Amino acid sequence: MQRASRLTRELSLLATEPPPGITCWQNGQLDDLRAQILGGADTPYEKGIFNLEIIVPERYPFEPPKIRFLTPIYHPNIDSAGRICLDILKLPPKGAWRPSLNISTLLTSIQLLMAEPNPDDPLMADISSEYKYNKQLFLLNAREWTAKYAGQ
Repeated sequence: MQRASRLTRELSLLATEPPPGITCWQNGQLDDLRAQILGGADTPYEKGIFNLEIIVPERYPFEPPKIRFLTPIYHPNIDSAGRICLDILKLPPKGAWRPSLNISTLLTSIQLLMAEPNPDDPLMADISSEYKYNKQLFLLNAREWTAKYAGQ
C-alpha cells in the first residue's frame, strides 16, 4: 500500500514538474515504468533520446528500483545490456540507496552520469580506458552511437 501511494505521488509530480530533459510514465502496471532522458547539450549524447525501463520492487522505497537503458549508449558506466553502474541504484553497504531518494532523483543522477562519466568505476573497461586516454575517439564513438541508436 505504501509503495502504491508513494509511486502515484512521485508519478504525478514527474508529470507536472519533470526535471529538465526527463519524462517518465507508467507502462501498464504501476511497478513497470518507462522514462526518456534527452542527451544534454555539449555532451556526445546531445539531441539523442534515450529510453529507460524502470522496474519498481515490492519493497520500494526500502529497495531501489531496477533501472536500465533500453536504447544502446556508448558509455563507460553503462553496459551493453543497459545496466548502469551508479552507487544510488544499489543498497548499502556497496551502494548509497536511501528511502528518501525518489525516481526523479535517480533519473536526474543518471542524466548527470551521462554528462560526466566516472571512468574509475566502469562497467565497460575498454570504453573507460578510451575515455581516459583517448577522449577524442571516445567522443567520436559516443556521438556515432547516439546518432545511430538515439536519433529521432
